[in-house]
Parts: sequence; C-alpha cells; structure tokens
Amino acid sequence: MQEKVSHTDRHGQTVKIGDEVRILQVTIAPDVEDDEREMFEYMVGATSEIERFDDIGRAWVTMWWNTDEGNATTSIGLAPHQMEKKVPAVR
Repeated sequence: MQEKVSHTDRHGQTVKIGDEVRILQVTIAPDVEDDEREMFEYMVGATSEIERFDDIGRAWVTMWWNTDEGNATTSIGLAPHQMEKKVPAVR
C-alpha cells in the first residue's frame, strides 16, 4: 500500500498521481552509461505525468523514446525541487 498519495512541487503546490509536471532537474548516478545519461538529461524541460510516489516521497515519471531498435522508456524519481506542476491553460 502506498503511504504518500500527494506531494509538492518546487513552489509548494500539491501534486498527485496523474498530474503533469515539468521536469526542471534530474539526478543521475555517476555509473550510468552515456546513452542512458543523454536520455535522462533530455528529460529536463519536458512534461510528464506522475505515475506513483515511492517510500521517500519522490514522484516517478516515465518518458517514451523512439530509437533505432524500437521504443524505449526512461523512468526517474523527482524530488519537489526538481519539478513544477503544469497548470492547465485558461481559455
């Protein structure tokens, strides 16, 4: 069972599963291969939907990529300072 069902972004706005956030920063382990590192770095500035929260409160997002070998995914856990809630446009 998931204990955290919501969290906050860098502005203190509540974010929950299903919300779209803009990825502001990523934390990449030093032993990550170069091609994976590029995919993580490319996520910065992109918008993605929160899929879940882990035990320490990181919001997990996934991006899909088209590669020469087919489709690939990259998932990463974001701390509050690494994301910004996307506010729907007002018409």
